[in-house]
Amino acid sequence: MTLADQIHDFGKRARAAARELRKCSTEQKNRGLLAMAERVVAMQEEILAANAQDVEKAKADGLSAAMIDRLTLNPKRLVAMADGIRQVAELPDPVGEIIRDWTRPNGLRIQKVRVPIGVIGIIYESRPNVTADAAVLCLKTSNATILRGGRESIASNIAIARALSLGCADAGLPADAILLIPVTDREAVKIMCEMDQFMDCIVPRGGKGLIETVVQHARMPVIKHYDGICILTVDKDADLAMAEAIVVNAKCQRPGVCNAIETVLVHRDIAEKFFATTGKTLLEKGVQLRADERALAGLKPLGGEKVVPAKPEDWRTEFLDLILAVRVVDSLDEAIEHTETNGSHHSDGIITANAQTAERYLAEVDSATVYWNASTRFTDGGEFGFGAEIGISTDKLHARGPMALEELTTYKYLLRGTGQIRG
Repeated sequence: MTLADQIHDFGKRARAAARELRKCSTEQKNRGLLAMAERVVAMQEEILAANAQDVEKAKADGLSAAMIDRLTLNPKRLVAMADGIRQVAELPDPVGEIIRDWTRPNGLRIQKVRVPIGVIGIIYESRPNVTADAAVLCLKTSNATILRGGRESIASNIAIARALSLGCADAGLPADAILLIPVTDREAVKIMCEMDQFMDCIVPRGGKGLIETVVQHARMPVIKHYDGICILTVDKDADLAMAEAIVVNAKCQRPGVCNAIETVLVHRDIAEKFFATTGKTLLEKGVQLRADERALAGLKPLGGEKVVPAKPEDWRTEFLDLILAVRVVDSLDEAIEHTETNGSHHSDGIITANAQTAERYLAEVDSATVYWNASTRFTDGGEFGFGAEIGISTDKLHARGPMALEELTTYKYLLRGTGQIRG
């Protein structure tokens, strides 16, 4: 069987599974999710052994510490994965929700009702937890899913997907509701993108190259998770202690994730004080600061070799590491202009005690999530109360921001009549 034949077979099986899932009650799906969580726990040894293979290869291939952190599983993270699945089981099921219900003057009743999308393809890189997050959200919303993970986490993905599929079968749900392509051949991406007869939507999670490849070849709608070039603005009216806590958290807690900041813009009026406190703390935590000319003057004496002049491309780079671009700005207008021009419209924020300034920033910055006095690290389905997430969409249609249960549904119209005909 060729690779194309294998993936097309997956498509047929997923389409059949999606039809079966549409018939399942919320209770049946929740039992399936709980069984999946139990399988993850029961198969911990197998999953961790597979992950150890991936981590060993990643280290041999010279991946960065941040990338290895994203890849690594341990007992605590597996428990969190299982808990996350159980949390999704507890969430309201959006399928079947009546969005709108009205009756026309002729007596024809119309309902707009949430329904599953159908079969969703998800292509992702590095992070094995995406396998579980994607599969459980799709199952909760009665969607079948075809997963294609990256080469860095292939062994982990196969082990996790096997546990989830077995959990489905344990609960009497179609095991083919969760299918993972067990190869990382790039040709698999192109084949998936072209099989619109089987897949209704495709979601790429990864680098710009992957996303652009998917967009180029896809014959079905694509929901994109583009770069996380997140920017924080420290306004002249910022509380500097608050600013330090937020900036350090947003950069240092997990620098290798998409909602970590990559640039900080500092108002000129408070730049000197900000650099003396927050700049020093960032340097102590091992952050390299890539500074514009004015920021360089204030930071260079503090950091020596850890402070370097920023290059033009630094303002549009997702570092995913302990690297932060720093720029001094003269006004809110300049900060907004920089954010709109250089950011990726993922997660951006302002730190200020001035409510008028904050509300203007919230209104004018056109990003999926916009913050006032909080870390961008909250851009996450779990932190929003959605449970797990498929990703953070930087599109405007059909989903934007953390893509969770509601975003995995579409709608249809149900019309009930008593013999009406159109004249």
